[in-house]
Amino acid sequence: MSASITTISTPLTAPVVRDVASAVAVGVPASTQPARTRLRLTRRGRAVFGTLATLFVIGGLAIAAMFGGSQAVATAESGSADFGYVVVQPGDSLWSVASAIDSSVDPRDLVAEIVMLNQLDGSGVQAGQPIAVPLRYADAPGVVSAAELGL
Repeated sequence: MSASITTISTPLTAPVVRDVASAVAVGVPASTQPARTRLRLTRRGRAVFGTLATLFVIGGLAIAAMFGGSQAVATAESGSADFGYVVVQPGDSLWSVASAIDSSVDPRDLVAEIVMLNQLDGSGVQAGQPIAVPLRYADAPGVVSAAELGL
């Protein structure tokens, strides 16, 4: 039984072998044979591609959040907040003022807030000095508004 070899050649191209089994006998290089490969993705490959896709989406969301957010604008205008004020009486300290405003909180925390709010150098106060208190204590007993003090 003899194998038949069918080759077609044109002057500009290499011979094309139609019978793949006889391609070896003719001596046609393997590079001219049609390659039939199928892409198979393993579990590890799917995990790698899934991770890459996830990182790509996270990176896109991070860039969108970074450039899509609103920006803070600083102006020369001063905002108005209606703070409540306590007028320091003779013999009072910030500790006694904080205890009188709210006895349920730690006076140290409230004294620190009052010092920061009023931009005081220390905890010393003078009698008759108006001291601003945090806004949440504007309705506390002994606290007056800025309009009542003429500020």
